[in-house]
Amino acid sequence: MSPTPDTGSIPRIRRNDFGVLTPPELGTWEPALTVTVVVPAHDCQDKLDLTLAALSAQSYPDGLLDVIVVDDGSPAPLHLPDLAPGRTKLISSPPGGWGRAWAVQAGVDAASGEIILVLDADMVPHRQHVEAQLRWHHLAPYLVVLGWIDFTPADVLPTPGQVASAVRAGGEYDLFPLSPHRHDWAEKIIRDHDGLRTAPSSLANRVHVGATASYPATLLRAIGGLDTSLVLAEDTELGYRLTQAGAVFVPDPDARAWHLGLPTAMRHFAELKRYNDPYVADRVPYRRYLRTDAGRQWLVPYVDAVVPSGSYEDVRATVDALLAGTIPDIRVTVTAPAPPAGRRSPLHDPDLDLHLIHAAFAHDPRVHLAPEPPSGTTPPFRLLVPPGWTPAKDTVERLIGHLEELDAGTLCVALEETSDGVVVARLDRTAAVARATLVAGPDDHLDDLVDDLFGLAWLDGGTWDITRRPATYPPRKPPPSELVQLTDRHEKELALYRKRTAALRAEIAQLRREAGKHGRDAARWREKAEAWRREAIRLSRLQDRTVIKRAVRRVRKLAFPEN
Repeated sequence: MSPTPDTGSIPRIRRNDFGVLTPPELGTWEPALTVTVVVPAHDCQDKLDLTLAALSAQSYPDGLLDVIVVDDGSPAPLHLPDLAPGRTKLISSPPGGWGRAWAVQAGVDAASGEIILVLDADMVPHRQHVEAQLRWHHLAPYLVVLGWIDFTPADVLPTPGQVASAVRAGGEYDLFPLSPHRHDWAEKIIRDHDGLRTAPSSLANRVHVGATASYPATLLRAIGGLDTSLVLAEDTELGYRLTQAGAVFVPDPDARAWHLGLPTAMRHFAELKRYNDPYVADRVPYRRYLRTDAGRQWLVPYVDAVVPSGSYEDVRATVDALLAGTIPDIRVTVTAPAPPAGRRSPLHDPDLDLHLIHAAFAHDPRVHLAPEPPSGTTPPFRLLVPPGWTPAKDTVERLIGHLEELDAGTLCVALEETSDGVVVARLDRTAAVARATLVAGPDDHLDDLVDDLFGLAWLDGGTWDITRRPATYPPRKPPPSELVQLTDRHEKELALYRKRTAALRAEIAQLRREAGKHGRDAARWREKAEAWRREAIRLSRLQDRTVIKRAVRRVRKLAFPEN
């Protein structure tokens, strides 16, 4: 059977939940899509021979599969072995660059297949590796399918003939000893999110590892292919851009392959991370932990904010509020057309506001004056704020946090209701809008599709601190005439303050003197009281002795009357 869907409709996958698709059992269906396997290679002839031997024994039809090996400047030029797929060709990386991304892009440019499967030259795929990935591409045209990797120490390599025989016979598992090392971090993400089906939109692309992955050729080319300026981390960056294009990531454990030896990430993790961090920080805004430096600007902003044209005061108030927020990596586009050139009346020009807007922002690199945000980079979020409305310092950050918490596609913020309708600010997830555009039919409304695919929520502007600009804007220093008036008034207020201060200080001094006098009087009274107490005790004791003496004399007199 063929899993090819009805050509009149495209399956609509919510977020990354590809569970709505039912792939056919391996070996039970008839493929229709052509695939080009691109193999970037550098100085690895012995391993490349095994990769091509395994590709020669694939279950996917030979007539639908071709292979392009790209020699990335090997010291000893690579050659094609005798044992390889029938339609395999070897090309060299073009001049002007080097590295894996450069080589893969050369292969993508030369590929003719409807699907492009990238396979590193140190990979030995199982017999159904290509078939397992391609069965998904027959179901939807925006899937990125990821193979499953087993690592082997590869201390002793078999011959290409042994590899081809084992793969053809289904004995791939016995080809190599299994290493205990795995892509634990990626497999944990997949396992913790139901095979990646429940992974948040900003997380699914993290498991994109370029050693074995397949892409619709039209989708890969639409986003510009690989970033050939990168020598490492090109798969991380590509996964990010594929997400923004609306892709769904599908890891398939049946698409297994051996990795000969441990990759650089396992052997030199700390060194690799130190190298990659600045490149990834510049290109992947999702990695917020890499963007902790206050005020820094990056190649790819976190937010593209759009402010439609309006009055100079309204536009400036909104732009100033956005730039002063707690999200530093924000790019603002004011959709103000260029004002007409030529002689004009400076103060009575009908296009005066356009001239003032351009004068205010023409030299701020964070602000672009154009009908649309600049092309070439794709931030993960797009914010639209009407001119004259000013978000609080943390409003944009809180809105993004709320959108991420919901894993939604759009937040619509109702600001006010007018006779023309509701004034709305909105925050869109780039990936959600791209997905909706990919699957939209002629009668579909884009917001309805975003709601179906990711979710759309309405919020109240007052709750999120988006308010009207101040009545006087922009703030300014008073002119000299006003400064003179202010100075006179302040001098009078200062004189009154000084007079009141002097009176208060005199009163405080008097209170302190009185308090001192009362303190001295209290001390004298305490001394007198103590003296009186001691005298009372003395008199009491004296009186007691006198009474005792009198009693003794009486007793003696009674006892000895003759005395």
